[in-house]
Amino acid sequence: MSATTPSDMLSEINEINLSYLLLAQRLLGEDRTDGMFRMGISEPLADVLTQLTAAQAVRLAASSQLLCRFRFDEHAILSALAEKGKAAQIHSAMLMADQSADQTG
Repeated sequence: MSATTPSDMLSEINEINLSYLLLAQRLLGEDRTDGMFRMGISEPLADVLTQLTAAQAVRLAASSQLLCRFRFDEHAILSALAEKGKAAQIHSAMLMADQSADQTG
């Protein structure tokens, strides 16, 4: 196993950022409300993301910081997502919906 260099890490962050931006634009383009919910983003942020040109997305993706973050700050949400079964999926969806409502309200 070879050591990861800082350059390799930066390249991986850039790839993740670009994938995230492209996914965000696709989700928002297909169903804006659902995309905002799934990504846990506000309407103003959705506006910015949908208006990015390809060149702007590439420049933004070149940041040395991750543009996305875990939405699951609460232990209950992470635990529910890690569980198997339909009940756990429903429970985690309810917790995330409640968290999204708290952030927008």
